[in-house]
Amino acid sequence: MIKITETMDSIFSDRIIDVPRSFIREILKVALDPTVISFAGGLPNRELFPAEELKAATSKVFDIYGRDIFQYSNSEGYPELREYISERYRQKKKLDIPVENILITNGSQQGLDLLGKVLINDGDGLIIEEPGYLGAIQAFSIYKAEFLPVPVGEEGMNIKKLRSVITRKNPKLMYTVPTFQNPSGICYSESNRLEITEILKGARTLLIEDDPYGDLRFSGDHKQSFKALLPDNTVLLGSFSKVVVPGFRLGWIVAPDRLMKKLVIAKQAADLHTSYFTQCVMYQYLKDNDIDAHIKKIIQVYGKQQHAMLESIERYFPSDVGYTRPEGGMFLWATLPEYVTSLELFELAVKDKVIFVPGDPFYVNRSGTNTLRLSFSCVDAATIKTGIRRLGKAIDELLT
Repeated sequence: MIKITETMDSIFSDRIIDVPRSFIREILKVALDPTVISFAGGLPNRELFPAEELKAATSKVFDIYGRDIFQYSNSEGYPELREYISERYRQKKKLDIPVENILITNGSQQGLDLLGKVLINDGDGLIIEEPGYLGAIQAFSIYKAEFLPVPVGEEGMNIKKLRSVITRKNPKLMYTVPTFQNPSGICYSESNRLEITEILKGARTLLIEDDPYGDLRFSGDHKQSFKALLPDNTVLLGSFSKVVVPGFRLGWIVAPDRLMKKLVIAKQAADLHTSYFTQCVMYQYLKDNDIDAHIKKIIQVYGKQQHAMLESIERYFPSDVGYTRPEGGMFLWATLPEYVTSLELFELAVKDKVIFVPGDPFYVNRSGTNTLRLSFSCVDAATIKTGIRRLGKAIDELLT
């Protein structure tokens, strides 16, 4: 009898062999030490989870549905929840999105996986931000896309580079997080969005707009969604993870009819449907509570914590360290002098009980980068000051 361990190299599929582990998930193991100050995890603040309201919604759902709440359901998702999402798009973003074009998923991460299954063949070109969301890099790596990185800066995507990639490669897909981008926290300017729109109007490229942080704005003006600018050529991803709770794993895809049919088939093959129970509880919570008041509370907390982090960076970081100043979301991005790497800094910082995410996993063809992501969502102002002071000390040590 052949043992699995003896054939390990040959038993795995080609698509999984080169896909990296989640770098952040590995780092978060260090954060289990309660003495470590973590700026690493892109986690919503647990103190803001509406636990009592969700408990009440759960009780009401049991009263309304009884044992039916435990039954199988349709693949597209709970109709009332999809109607709520559709109406909210109409009210908040002036987007007319029919219920039929909304598919409930197990978080927006499953949305990425389903899009990869349905759209990507080996070697298909996919524009991705540089730096870009590592969850998307991991998800699309499985389907062997050819990543085409385009740099992003304070204003958004590098237009010259984007135009060149579109002209040379004619890629099938383009993945973006244009509002409070992960990892940099930047928000594409209105002019940058319009320039991107003009470039894509003449291309075959389908744009995937991932928008988990869009509601978390604490300064500046709201920007147009690409779904409004390129309605027939944009797939929109959304999530309840950042504004209610991540543990329910509830997200959604907005897609045109023809693509939606294939996504539903892929969804059926993957898991039949997202939990009917959690969908009903989420809808009941949204029906019985003022989600905008809850989001306002999140914005107030995150805004204060972002301010504390920026203030501490200005005080404790050397002047030759650059950093973004996000108008919302959960992260900011720092850039060290070019002659050092953030991995070197991590080794020093972890000894002083503070961690962050080095920049390397946010790039597809680069290593030894001098960039890092800092999350301010789960750390109070006093702890932020302590952690940034420790990190500043480690940077000074590294530079000298």
